[in-house]
Amino acid sequence: MADLRQEIARRRTFAIISHPDAGKTTLTEKLLLYGGAIQQAGSVKGKQSARHAVSDWMEIEKQRGISVTSSVLQFEYDGKCVNILDTPGHQDFSEDTYRTLMAADAAVMVLDAAKGVEAQTIKLFKVCTLRHIPIFTFINKMDREARDPFDLMEEIENILGIRTYPMNWPIGCGKEFKGVFDRHSRHILAFQSDGKANGVKILDKIEAELGDARLDELLTAPLHEKLSEDIELLDGASYDFDLDAVNTGNLSPVFFGSALTNFGVEPFLQEFLRLAPSPLPRTSGGVPVEPAQDVFSGFIFKIQANMNKAHRDRIAFMRICSGRFERGMEVTHLQEGKKIKLAQSTQLMAQDRATVDVAYAGDIIGLFDPGIFSIGDTLYTGKEPIRYAGIPTFAPEHFARVTQVDTMKRKQFVKGMEQVAQEGAIQIFRELGGGMEEVIVGVVGVLQFEVLEYRLKNEYNVDIRMQNLPYEHIRWIENEDLDPKALDLTSDTRRIEDLKGNKLLLFTSPWAITWAEEHNPQLRLSEFGNRED
Repeated sequence: MADLRQEIARRRTFAIISHPDAGKTTLTEKLLLYGGAIQQAGSVKGKQSARHAVSDWMEIEKQRGISVTSSVLQFEYDGKCVNILDTPGHQDFSEDTYRTLMAADAAVMVLDAAKGVEAQTIKLFKVCTLRHIPIFTFINKMDREARDPFDLMEEIENILGIRTYPMNWPIGCGKEFKGVFDRHSRHILAFQSDGKANGVKILDKIEAELGDARLDELLTAPLHEKLSEDIELLDGASYDFDLDAVNTGNLSPVFFGSALTNFGVEPFLQEFLRLAPSPLPRTSGGVPVEPAQDVFSGFIFKIQANMNKAHRDRIAFMRICSGRFERGMEVTHLQEGKKIKLAQSTQLMAQDRATVDVAYAGDIIGLFDPGIFSIGDTLYTGKEPIRYAGIPTFAPEHFARVTQVDTMKRKQFVKGMEQVAQEGAIQIFRELGGGMEEVIVGVVGVLQFEVLEYRLKNEYNVDIRMQNLPYEHIRWIENEDLDPKALDLTSDTRRIEDLKGNKLLLFTSPWAITWAEEHNPQLRLSEFGNRED
């Protein structure tokens, strides 16, 4: 039992979130570099670099220079076992990020020092606050022109509604960036750049009191004077550091640095691992399930098909919530109500994988999925059933009619559509009682249509026709005994069903939704479906 507790206590599982282009994937690469998981960090842009970011493994990600699916990355650092969930920043793939945040115990929020809090950051931050998980902030790109750090802190507090505590403080920015002042050790970590990417010389930590004349030479007199004034102001006016407030998501420790040049990344990693929580209890039916208990349990939060094109396989990503996982163990699959053997399990580094024999609460592992898992499924051992909360289906905002070009490839078309839908990236609907010859696809963001077309062509060898539809809103019908055909609806409202037979309505406007509710008093509509259906 002591071994189990020790193994779980040394785990840190967190998601990295940001607006696109804030430097999230670059920061992830540098963390992997320090953990010894990779030998050379890749540039996400890919134009000047021979390597692509290891966390961007899909071919379309390498071509577009964006992340379109979450990656799972694990490495060891300083006695800690670190599980990073790298998420897409682009809003069109935000549903994948929402699901991935369900598997994290903390979040690292990356902000661009010149842009501050951006639209997508706000959406993702709200998901974190719903779960009250700790949020650590890394203000990136200090080696470029940046906004005043006090303004950035104020913006975080005003827009996101969370208090901030700067763990370090920047000295200048852009070409004048000289390093950071560590508020805890009162040391200066000095920075020198030759102006090229990764061309940075990190000088020794300098122990010198603010006001010491030697710092005029190192920092320049004006920057030394400004730093002294800033620190005096911070020490007198900022919030006190409170770890309990951090753990409940009410106070965010803030770090300044530059992921591209590696500056400030390792001190951030060290402090983050010291402060971030080890795996947290999850609730089953309102009762906490402690991570260190003997009973194994976990839930599926993501499914990805064709990570290995040679094998056409499907991997179900599982967050282990309690106990110890052993390859070959027999577990109960709650939703199917039967016992299954977990014979094929992998540890992941983006698309690279290695067989894992043992894993612990907090770890993310991949399970071979022969088609039995769905997002939100619970797996457990022991006699008492464990049921973790289902992961909600977010309402799509864009719809298109999709048909295959070659009717002889119907089997591949149906398989491809169903597998991509099971991953949660798209949702498939059809006419009431209809088949799969023609389907309606719903997505959160329009780029998902492009990804769907690309993947069907490259992974299933199927060409499709896609016609955009005018619908903007979808609602699930909660009344199970209600016949949708009997409803009094506007002429442009469409009655459909999902692949599980749940009945839904498609609307072109909020006015049409109001009409449906007013003319059908018995009708109960929901904005969310549930993965447990």
